[in-house]
Amino acid sequence: MAQVRFAIPKGSLEDATFQLLREAWAKVRRKERSYDVYLDDPDILVKMMRPQEIPTLVAEGLYDVGITGRDWIQETVANVDEIADLEYGRIKIVTAFHNSLKFDSLNELVADYASNNRTLRVSSEYLTTSSSFIKQLSSYRDAYGDKDPLIITPWLRRGDNHSVQIHLSFGATEAKPPLDVDAIVDVTETGTTLTQNNLKIADTIMHSSARLISNKETLNNPTKCEIMREITSLLQGAVQARKHLHIYFNVHRSNLSMVLEHLTSLKRPTISPLSDPDWYAINTIIRKADYHKLVPRLSRLGQGLVVHEPRQVLDIEN
Repeated sequence: MAQVRFAIPKGSLEDATFQLLREAWAKVRRKERSYDVYLDDPDILVKMMRPQEIPTLVAEGLYDVGITGRDWIQETVANVDEIADLEYGRIKIVTAFHNSLKFDSLNELVADYASNNRTLRVSSEYLTTSSSFIKQLSSYRDAYGDKDPLIITPWLRRGDNHSVQIHLSFGATEAKPPLDVDAIVDVTETGTTLTQNNLKIADTIMHSSARLISNKETLNNPTKCEIMREITSLLQGAVQARKHLHIYFNVHRSNLSMVLEHLTSLKRPTISPLSDPDWYAINTIIRKADYHKLVPRLSRLGQGLVVHEPRQVLDIEN
C-alpha cells in the first residue's frame, strides 16, 4: 500500500500539534532529537518541519499532507487544499509602530512619509503578506501607483519602490522600532509583547490558526486519498471532542418530556428503556459551552448523572 507523507510543524505549534496527535491516535512516538514521528499506522510517515516550509513542500508533492498555520499558507502563496481548521495556534498578523508616533494606521504613516519624501522602513518575517497589504493601502496607491515595495533580504532585493522598504526579520521583530525601522508587521496572540516594547497595534492584517492541508495531486490517488480521509476524520474527531462532553443518566417517565426539552439542540439523544418500565437511560453528547447551564438542570430531573470527556466525536451535525 502507498504510504502517505505527513509533515507536522516544529516550533511554536509543536506542543499543541503533538497533543492533538495523541488524542487522534493511540500511540505517538518520537525519539529524542529526531525529526521522525511514529504513529500506530505504518501507512503514515510523519516528519517534523518548520511551519514556514510545509505549505511549499506539500504543494510540490514532497509531502502529501501537512499541518501549518494559515499565515504561512498565505505568505508562501502555496497551491494546496485547506482541508480543516484545527482550531489551535490562534494568532493574528498586525502592523505596529512606536507609541511616540501620532498615527492610528499604517495608511496614515505611509501618507506622511510619502508627503515628506521620507523612506519608510518596515521589518517582518512576512515579506509577501507585508508587501500585499502595503500595496493595497490608499495612501500607497496615491503616492506610488502599482510599484512594488522594495523587499530586502541578505540574499536578494526585489521590487522597484525604494521609498518603501520591507526588511526581512530573523526574529525579535518587536525590538527594531524606532531606531532600526519605522514599523513592523508581526505575529501576536495578546499584544502584550508589543505593548512591553512601547509599540501600538495599528492594523490587523489577518487571523490565523493551524490548518490541515493536502497536495492537490495526491487527492487523485485513490489509495492515498483514503488514508488522508482517515487522517482528516481522526484529527477533526479530536478537535470536536475538545468542545463536547459525553453524558448519560437515568430519568423517570414523568420527567422524560422535560429532559427532552432541554436536549432539543442535541438532535436525537439515545433513549433506552430500563428493566423498570418507568425508567429510561439517556445517552448523548453536549457542548462544553452548555455544561454550566444544562447539567445542573438534568441532574435535578434524573439520577446517576455521569459526565465524561470523549476522545473522539465524529460526524457532528450542525
